[in-house]
Formats: sequence, C-alpha cells, structure tokens
Amino acid sequence: MRRADTDRINFLNIGLMLISCTTALFIPFELFLFAYAVLGPAHYLTEISWLQKRGFFTRGAHDYWLLGGLAALLFLSAPWSTQSYSQQGSFGTATYTFLALGSALVLVLTDKIMPRILGLAAVAGLAFLVVNTSAFLVVLLATFVPTLVHVYLFTGFFILYGALKERSRSGYLAFVVFLLCPVICWFVDPRTFTPSGYVALSYFKNFSPLNMTILGMDSPHTRDEGVSAAAKIFSSGSGLIVMRFIAFAYTYHYLNWFSKTSIIRWHEVGKRRLVAIGAIWLASVGLYIYDYSLGFKILFCLSFMHIYLEFPLNHLSIMGTFREVRSRIGGPLEAAPAAAGKGMKRSVAS
Repeated sequence: MRRADTDRINFLNIGLMLISCTTALFIPFELFLFAYAVLGPAHYLTEISWLQKRGFFTRGAHDYWLLGGLAALLFLSAPWSTQSYSQQGSFGTATYTFLALGSALVLVLTDKIMPRILGLAAVAGLAFLVVNTSAFLVVLLATFVPTLVHVYLFTGFFILYGALKERSRSGYLAFVVFLLCPVICWFVDPRTFTPSGYVALSYFKNFSPLNMTILGMDSPHTRDEGVSAAAKIFSSGSGLIVMRFIAFAYTYHYLNWFSKTSIIRWHEVGKRRLVAIGAIWLASVGLYIYDYSLGFKILFCLSFMHIYLEFPLNHLSIMGTFREVRSRIGGPLEAAPAAAGKGMKRSVAS
C-alpha cells in the first residue's frame, strides 16, 4: 500500500478508538449490547467468508473442519443457564478452546502427516491431563481467551505487527492510542446514567460471568447474592471501569475489521454469498431485537466458530510480531511458516 493510504487508515482507526472509548465512558452497557448484536454477527459472517477464501491460513485444504467441528461440539455440549454455564460449562469450554488453540498452531507449523498426528495427539493429551487440573487455565481458556484475549490482545498484535511490517509512524501511534484507551477507561469517570431494566437484564443474563470473574466475585446462588452481584457490576466504581473497558474492546474490535475493508477486501465475493451474508445478518439482528438471550444462544456457535477459525491467523500475527521485533534488534530474520503465508502480509499490513 502507499504510505498515504496506510496513514489514512491508521488515523481512521485512531478516530474509531477514541469514539469507541468516549462512548464507553458514558453508556458502556448499551454500547456493548448494541455492538455485540449488530456489529458482531456481521463480523463473524464476513470474517469466516474471508478466511475461507484464504484457506484459513493453515497448510491443509480441510483443516478448518477440525476447528469448526470443535466449535460445533462446544455448542452442542454447552448448558444454557448462566449459573450452570459459569460453574460446569467452564471446564468444557476450557478444554475445547485449548484443543482449538493448540491444534491451530500444529496446523500452521507443519503439513507433514506424522508431525501433525504427533502434535495433535500431544495437544489432546495436554487438554485432558493439564487443563482441568489447573483452575487458572480453566479461567483463562474458558473466560478470557474467547472474550478479551480475542478482542483486545489479539487485535493489539495485529496493530503492532502491521506497524512493524510497514515501519509506519502512524501505525505506532495507533498502537499507543490503543494501549491508552483502557487507561482512560480506568481514570475518567463521567458518571453515566443507570442502565434501563431491559439493558441490565439482557447483560446480566448473558455476559455477567466475565465481569464477575474480573471483579473477583463468585457466581450467585441465591436471590440476595444475585442482587449484590448486580449492584457491584452496574453501580460500583470498579464495576463501571471493567464494563467501560469491555465495551471499548468489543466495539473497536468490530470497527477495526470494517475499517480495513479496502485492505482485506472481505467484500470481494460473489453476489450470492453477499446476499446470503446480508440475509443471515438481518435475521440475527432480528433475533436479538425479539429476545436478546435467544439471539445470544442461537448465535453462540457462530461466535465461537469465528474465534476458533481465526486462531491460525492469530498465531501467525504473534509469530510475525516477534520476528519483526527480533529483526529490529539485530537478530536473524527467520522465514515465516510457508502456510499460511498467503494473504498474511496483506491482512495485517495496517
């Protein structure tokens, strides 16, 4: 890309970061619910389509069946009440997420049959022997990897890798602003309006386990405990700080994807596919409008599927970032895994 185009997109993203952060300061719960219901499904559908056009950045033509299948199995095994999901389903979510994350790395690193078999077997063994014996890993894999690690940490690696690859000052500036926005969420407190009953109920029923985990709270078992947890999440200073960060991270994650349409060109598909994507998106938004919890449950599989299918690209961006940093400090520059290289430079160029 021309330097001017790169700078334009980077400055656009800085603006989107500041807009997302500023809005999150005032209406974090409303912003999150809107972004998740309206921008989220559009992101899932267009990204899965885009990844498919690029072979999902793995070395095998059918590797996506493994990652997509794990998301489908998670959906079929997930209990749907909030309390049972946070207490019992977390172990299953952690196991499936570890399997997807580890398998994606194997699929990126090698296309040889025997190393793949050994690597996938090692991942499976670790998933069942290690994950469920470590409470820290369960929380990390079940609660944080599919949420804030996906929308904030991995997005940060994409921004930094693009800046390093392009040697772009505007890219470095965008990365600095990206890091500063959570600090703004921490220190700036404009005192928001109390969310409506609909907003509070929709958020608490579907997303509160993330907030409670960050705030160090146990899942409520009684009505009084539920009231106390809700007060902490929706009214306390620490609860609002956490929610502002979550709302910023999710909203910008989605906006970042659509701001780079001219680079990643997810829209360059056949008319039939675009029409199908548009129809499914409209149906998804309609579901959320009709019943937010119903929309969350039905689109659960699609949400996790786009997360798992993105893992190979996440691995490549992390490896690329460290490779670029190493080259800056004088170390030898190793070649990227051949896989997956196709389309990689273009996808993270800014």
